[in-house]
Amino acid sequence: MARPARPVRRRPADAGRVAGPRGPGRIAATLRARLDAGGRERGANPVELAVMMPAILVLLFGSIQVGVWFVARSTALNAAQTGVNAQRTFDAGPDAGRAQAITFLRRSGDWLVGWDKNGPTCVETAVDVTCTVRGRSLSVVPGVDFEVTQTAHGPAERWTTG
Repeated sequence: MARPARPVRRRPADAGRVAGPRGPGRIAATLRARLDAGGRERGANPVELAVMMPAILVLLFGSIQVGVWFVARSTALNAAQTGVNAQRTFDAGPDAGRAQAITFLRRSGDWLVGWDKNGPTCVETAVDVTCTVRGRSLSVVPGVDFEVTQTAHGPAERWTTG
């Protein structure tokens, strides 16, 4: 059985559409018209970009530097918490927390620099332990780095009477 013939459908011409032949000639004519229409403003975009690019780069690298600072703070805090967790156990040695914090910082990479000058400090009292880690954030922008100091504390494990 044969199919019935389809009716021919035609689209109405768009208001903004130029009627005429399609092809490279039409594209070239459209581009020429757009370039000629620029007049005095021709070439303004590269100049605007050249003026704005330093500000864009400063904002880009500044935001990366702030992100690096947050990672350095997180690294210092995790090292301090690791030191507290090691030092607060019942039979921990006098430098167990400091040793664990140093091990953590050596394995964490270079996000926190200069921590080895003073090293982490862990202070233990009869009831609690406090560890502090100091350093500077890694510098992405030359000459710009931020001081990082993070402290963690927790209760020391001890025998009590009930």
